[in-house]
Amino acid sequence: MKRYTLPQSSFLLLLGVVTLAFFWILLPFSGAVFWGVVFAIVFAPLYAALLNALGNRPNSAALLALLLILLMVIMPLTMIAASLVDQASAVYSMINTGQIDFNVMFQRVIAALPAWALSVLERFELTNIAMLQDKLTAGAAQISQAAARYAINFGSKALDFMISTTVMLYLLFFLFRDGRTLSARIKRAVPLASRYKKPLFDNFITVIRATVKGNVLVAMAQGALGGLIFWLLDVPGPLLWAVVMAFLSLLPAVGAAIIWGPVAIYFLITGSVWQGVVLALYGVLVIGLVDNVLRPILVGKDTKLPDYIVLLSTIGGMALFGLNGFVIGPVIAALFIAAWNLFANADEFHAE
Repeated sequence: MKRYTLPQSSFLLLLGVVTLAFFWILLPFSGAVFWGVVFAIVFAPLYAALLNALGNRPNSAALLALLLILLMVIMPLTMIAASLVDQASAVYSMINTGQIDFNVMFQRVIAALPAWALSVLERFELTNIAMLQDKLTAGAAQISQAAARYAINFGSKALDFMISTTVMLYLLFFLFRDGRTLSARIKRAVPLASRYKKPLFDNFITVIRATVKGNVLVAMAQGALGGLIFWLLDVPGPLLWAVVMAFLSLLPAVGAAIIWGPVAIYFLITGSVWQGVVLALYGVLVIGLVDNVLRPILVGKDTKLPDYIVLLSTIGGMALFGLNGFVIGPVIAALFIAAWNLFANADEFHAE
């Protein structure tokens, strides 16, 4: 039988073209594929425990792992999202009916400010009520238009979400069942020596698990604590603000203070002194303590990344990749540091 040989450069070109074409095909479901891989890595210990408990039956273990993820992660998130939409609609209705009047709030703040603060604001024309009202009216019109567009597209967005979730779960089943085989093939295909591949792959898995578990747990804790204090202080839309604080908590060193800080200042300026003091102390000592204690333990300790690298890579990742960036950013940063450490310690790159 005649055998054909293919020049290496031609084969590498073919390999690159078909790889790019394959990723292009997957692009519409890139989010589903990404989170399928992330969940497979994060919940791999759960699948391994179920596989051992079920007597080494991969299909049953993978299916049971999917059911547990549905019950523990996806269903609670769906319920929170539904409640969030209801509360956001209620807050929007309160703004339209005048129950929440930003002009009145602004006037209260201006009336309570000392003379030196007013002079600073006047330099920037921030005390002009008429101008501010025009801006608020224009902003309200933009919000109304955005809400109308969202209402029109809600059905298609919900359908897209359901399709993406179904694709993710379908992929996750096979990643659980065949994960070890796929991982071994990928490791073999990477053109690096074994002594380089192992630390890079180990670092990749460690960073994903630490970033997802750590950031998500910190965000959930800060969002829940922030929503609780807002509910106790009778701030409108506590669930809405809890979700916003949880999302902002993904940004280390900044986080939920962007929300509770201005509210505490508003309470203090407008005469609600005890509410402002309670919220400020609670924000610093309780909400802030969660970030300062849990995040280094759950994220920085395992990833071995300095806090400033975690902050910059998270912000940069989210700016480039959206919500997925809070995982992608730290992973790229950790691989960057690991690769340079390997390069610095490898003798063959520094032969005299």
